[in-house]
Amino acid sequence: MHHYQKSLSYKIFTIFNYFILALIALLCILPLIHILAVSFSGSAAATANIVGLWPVDFTLDAYKKTIGNENFVRALFNSFLRVILGTSISMAFMLCAAYSLSKSDYDFKGRKIYMWFFVFTMLFHGGLVPTYMVVTKLGLTDTIWALVLPSAINAFNLILLVNFFRTSVPKSLEEAAIIDGANHFTIFWRIYLPISVPAIATISLFTVVFHWNSWFDGMIYMSNVKHYPLSTFLQTIIVQQDFSKMSVDAETLKNLSERTVKSAQIFIAALPMLIIYPFVQKFFVKGIVLGAEKE
Repeated sequence: MHHYQKSLSYKIFTIFNYFILALIALLCILPLIHILAVSFSGSAAATANIVGLWPVDFTLDAYKKTIGNENFVRALFNSFLRVILGTSISMAFMLCAAYSLSKSDYDFKGRKIYMWFFVFTMLFHGGLVPTYMVVTKLGLTDTIWALVLPSAINAFNLILLVNFFRTSVPKSLEEAAIIDGANHFTIFWRIYLPISVPAIATISLFTVVFHWNSWFDGMIYMSNVKHYPLSTFLQTIIVQQDFSKMSVDAETLKNLSERTVKSAQIFIAALPMLIIYPFVQKFFVKGIVLGAEKE
């Protein structure tokens, strides 16, 4: 085995690279730590803007009022329901479509027509008003389906899955399965899905983050605050500063700073994604690498 000694320039580049990555990581995590510190701080310290990366006058009042807020808890449940339904439906549709579109033109006549149909949706969109009219005419407004069905297919994620299937699933496995008498459903379920776990986890992560962070569709499709997902609920409170939806009395608003309550809500909203990402990260990295491999 040959051992190659790293040059001085390579070592300098590696150190510089690690320094830049660490700096970027700090830029991402420090604001979150600051928000967490503010959420645990007292009203006077938060209002005076003297809280840094550590809480001042530690208190849990902001979290108690946030978790005890019926509208917030309901919005949190709506977001979890949206993520579960939206991700499940989107992945089911896109995986089936990607399997078909990954076939050759000989196996799937008209494949290019369907492929360009999806690419066309990436370049041109019907617009907000036509989309709203379709959702309204279908009677989906003020239901969870208005947040799930219009975004069921993401053309960009679909193309990623198609490319992964075409480049990373060995053709020899499919041919062997066909010789053994397997049909398309068996090939899809027994071969494509097990091999594509990294890609499925990666696209699922994209879809989960999209549904969790999306707030605008909740604003236009939901007229009742009880149907708001969490992102929409936070937008009405944090951006519009409409604390009437918090269902808190005057004494509570007097004893609590709006900034501490907002910080607590923001951190609670970010917490699920912070918990999920470390478990999906290994699949995310592997999915990117496998997508470039050839048989």
